Amino acid sequence: MSAGRTDDNDHSHSHGLQSRSKKQTDAGMRHVDHYSARLPQWRYRFRQWLIPIVRAETPYLALIQDKIRTPALDQYFALTANLGTHTFFMIMLPILFWCGWATFARAMVHLLALGVILSGIVKDLLCLPRPLSPPLQRITMSGSAALEYGFPSTHSTNAISVVVYALYILNLSTDMDPTTNLALQILSYSYGISIVFGRLYCGMHGFFDVIIGSILGALIAYAQIIWGDTFDIWMHSGTYISPLIITLILLAIVRTHPEPADDCPCFDDSVAFAGVLIGVEFALWHYASTPFAWSDPVPGTTPYSLSTLGLPITILRTVLGVFIVFAWRGTMKPLLFAILPPIFRTAEQFGADLPRKFFLKASEYEEVPRLRRDDNVIPSASEIPNMVNSVRMRRGRAVSVGPQSAADAYETIAIRNEQRRRSISVERKPSVSGGAGAGGGGDTVAGAERNGNGKTSGRTTNGEEGYFSPIRRGHTRSHTAPGTPGTSFLPTPMEDSSAVVSSSPSPNETRPFPDYNEQEKERQEIFSSLERVRARYDVEVITKLIVYTGIAWLAVEGNPILFELVGLGMGKVDVRWV
Repeated sequence: MSAGRTDDNDHSHSHGLQSRSKKQTDAGMRHVDHYSARLPQWRYRFRQWLIPIVRAETPYLALIQDKIRTPALDQYFALTANLGTHTFFMIMLPILFWCGWATFARAMVHLLALGVILSGIVKDLLCLPRPLSPPLQRITMSGSAALEYGFPSTHSTNAISVVVYALYILNLSTDMDPTTNLALQILSYSYGISIVFGRLYCGMHGFFDVIIGSILGALIAYAQIIWGDTFDIWMHSGTYISPLIITLILLAIVRTHPEPADDCPCFDDSVAFAGVLIGVEFALWHYASTPFAWSDPVPGTTPYSLSTLGLPITILRTVLGVFIVFAWRGTMKPLLFAILPPIFRTAEQFGADLPRKFFLKASEYEEVPRLRRDDNVIPSASEIPNMVNSVRMRRGRAVSVGPQSAADAYETIAIRNEQRRRSISVERKPSVSGGAGAGGGGDTVAGAERNGNGKTSGRTTNGEEGYFSPIRRGHTRSHTAPGTPGTSFLPTPMEDSSAVVSSSPSPNETRPFPDYNEQEKERQEIFSSLERVRARYDVEVITKLIVYTGIAWLAVEGNPILFELVGLGMGKVDVRWV
């Protein structure tokens, strides 16, 4: 069970990882109803009730891409999608605190943390896939986003919660210039529309995903508006018991987070933002009682004035603060990876471990190797140059076609088998239209069955009921692929060799009766096109909690105190701090 330290690929030769790798390979060889076997029946039935909605939306999402896609819009929506990511908010939130906007900053923490945690719980609870590719092409700058389930859209949840709260604050404002206020409101609306519609345009989500995600975001914003001030008063007026209660609640949420059917990073993101909430609440409670903090406009405000400090000092303290955050992350993660495994092995013996389905227990490995791309929220400093260069080479976006996650692969298999069953059903029925669809070519309308009044039904000649496409075949310059569910591959409007395209077998097949071995071969072929999922270790959960709790403390209390001590603060506090 020994593992090398230099690379997680070398580590995969250990006994524990061999076992895990075998399980991942076998995933494509299990019974077709993967989710029935892995989910409790109530979750499985709920999923089966909702998944026809996801599938019915696919051709209409493909129509949107077919009609309006341009290279300029590809770049715009791929770039603006970054304004709704966890990474963007984790960079901006500390700056809000350091610039003295404590009220708005703490509200943003509540909105975004609750949005990520709640949407992550729903995603892992229901395990609903993203809209199928093909026919959709996915346009994204983030490789990890496609690995998550689709429902609901966390981008939409975060964006709408921020927009609703921002508009509420702007409408309350009485001392802001009307023109500035109007411009900020227009900017808020534009931001929300760009993020939400961009998820549809980029093929990352369906209408159902973004609608429910937006409703969830609006509800979270409403809760912050109604109860946010009361919560802050309770937090600051009490003893350490108040942040301790919040910590225990968040730890309970982490412990009871639903187990997904597939290896999904939603849990990791929820853990990270739970750590952020814990760190922010403890830091605000303590920082407000020190002589370093202002009590106006709210307790725990970082002393700051642009007119007093000037722009150069503001930039310098921001750079210093960001450097310290990355230094904390880069130091603590390897340190905790070295310290925690022996502790976890001891805890396992007493049944006090934190079991997660897709995480190796400490008893299954000897040490945690050096991990790459192990954080979807804040990347390591060493990864940033490669990320920037990758974005520059792709001119801001990449396009992929085909399954990108296990959820995509299982959805492809499910649709393929459903189409085969419907194909058999159609072949057993007598022809109603006198052979109108016998040619199998031309547009989709010509290939559909017709009912008694001459109207087309939602069933095509290959049995694709539920995937009747509004797109006419053959009228676009596309890479037409036979057997795509209800529509052809869409044209790629950009002639860009840097676009990353991962092809995979079409979800449809011409042979309705493949034998068992052929089906197993098809499944293995689909899963072999997926990026290999690295091993994950139980200590990563606690490590992430500690690291992000520390990052939040640095943002709210640690760095503001440091700014004062090194001469980058307002200089109007008593530094005799106990």
